[in-house]
Amino acid sequence: MSTPATAVVAVDGPSGSGKSSVSRGAARALGLRYLDTGAMYRAVTWAVLRDGADVHDADSVAATARSARLSWSTDPDESVIEVDGVDVSRTIRDEAVTSAVSAVAAEPRARAVLVGLQRQAVADALAAGQGIVVEGRDIGSVVLPDADLKVWLVADPVVRAARRAAEDAAAGRLPASAEAAAEPAVDAVAADLARRDALDAGRAASPTTQAEDAVVVDATQLGLVEVIDVVVGLVRDRTD
Repeated sequence: MSTPATAVVAVDGPSGSGKSSVSRGAARALGLRYLDTGAMYRAVTWAVLRDGADVHDADSVAATARSARLSWSTDPDESVIEVDGVDVSRTIRDEAVTSAVSAVAAEPRARAVLVGLQRQAVADALAAGQGIVVEGRDIGSVVLPDADLKVWLVADPVVRAARRAAEDAAAGRLPASAEAAAEPAVDAVAADLARRDALDAGRAASPTTQAEDAVVVDATQLGLVEVIDVVVGLVRDRTD
């Protein structure tokens, strides 16, 4: 029987819904480990681009996913991921990776490699007597179908775009297209989120899908602390 300290929590949802911030906050509040599976797909995408391969070449993507050595921190207070010993924590958020990651994530063999690593991260946490919050697009539906709690985190598209634009501005990574065309940043981010949502929902391998038993949490009218409190409350309800 799981307790709040040993819970396995899956947090899924579309881009910009706040999965990372909410998952980190919930993991921190409960003393759990944290895994950002999106960062893993971005890391493989970075490796494909590093090698000069075409992200639409399925065989190249699969080969890179198999050969790249990924390591990461599961501390919710850290954001570290490495590829072949190189810290790519910041560079995987660049526009080049962001625009290519959906193509890489659609490759079934690459997904199989990363799903294996994700499940192993969960097994390692449980073996150490700790639970873990895992966030992504297919965690509850594919990666961890037996998670103690599955959360489907959503927010209005306009709100998602505004929040993501604010994050990008703070990190100095606004899309180049927004600057070059003098297009409002929020509009540019909204268009990119819609593009990624369509690609991820339409891919053949593990499309973004709400698990049947997931609890829907709508963050449109809630602040970050409020959403974290909702998720922490759900974990305690399910495991106490």
